[in-house]
Amino acid sequence: MTKVEVVVIRERVETVIDAVEEETGHVGVTVIEAVGHGKQRGVTHEYRGRVFESRFLPKALLIFIVADAKAAAVSAAAQAAAVSGNESGDGLVWTTPVASVIHNRTGKALSEAEVGA
Repeated sequence: MTKVEVVVIRERVETVIDAVEEETGHVGVTVIEAVGHGKQRGVTHEYRGRVFESRFLPKALLIFIVADAKAAAVSAAAQAAAVSGNESGDGLVWTTPVASVIHNRTGKALSEAEVGA
C-alpha cells in the first residue's frame, strides 16, 4: 500500500478528488484543513489604508491510501487537477510506503476487505 498526500489550495479540493475518482477509480480520501506557504511567503492585503501581511495561506491536505499499482496514477491525476493557473502556491504531491492498513470495523487488512461490505 502507498499513501499519496496532496497539498492544494482549498478551491481545488473537489476538482482533485473528482479527477482522482474519474481517472483511477479510487474512492476514499481524508481531507484536512491546513495553512502554509512556500516560495510565495503569504500575501499582503490592504484594508482601509492599512497593509496587513498574511504569512500563511489556506490550504488543504488530501490523503489517499491506495494499492501500490495505483499510486503513480493517483499522483499524476492529483497533480494535474491541482494546477490553478496561479504563478505559485499550487501545492505538492508526495508518496510514502505504508506497512499495514487495518479497517477499524472489520479488523481486516485493507487489501483483504471487501469493497462495499
